Amino acid sequence: MGLLSGLTRNPFLLTGLSSWLIAQVLKVLLHAALTGQLRWERLFGDGGMPSGHAATVTALAVLVGLVYGTDSFAFAVCGILAVIVCHDAMGVRLETGRQAAAINRLLRESREPSREVLKEFVGHTPAQVAVGALIGGANAFLMHRLLFL
Repeated sequence: MGLLSGLTRNPFLLTGLSSWLIAQVLKVLLHAALTGQLRWERLFGDGGMPSGHAATVTALAVLVGLVYGTDSFAFAVCGILAVIVCHDAMGVRLETGRQAAAINRLLRESREPSREVLKEFVGHTPAQVAVGALIGGANAFLMHRLLFL
């Protein structure tokens, strides 16, 4: 089996990536519903509702738990990784976005020409992470039924 065919048949990779895609498409649609602007760049953007990061790592951890058991080494690694990623998204990355917003506001008020605008959508609120995790978990259960039963 070649490298590419192995990647396309890996249920863990497919589950994580499909969970990310579901979350990101929902992010685009929710952003459009709230702002009236369809911005496709949000498909690959960070921050916002729901968290694609949380969806991805939760899907992987849940699928590994379903396949190998929650007492397995693989689940321990994936579970800890998921906790770290979700915690980071709600902590450091959320604060980074808030700081960027404050700096951008100061730059606008100073009317400095040609200043680079800092990216504000980098982190997630707990609700955004929770919804992303629910999407990932639900997708993992669905993929487990489709791919393993």
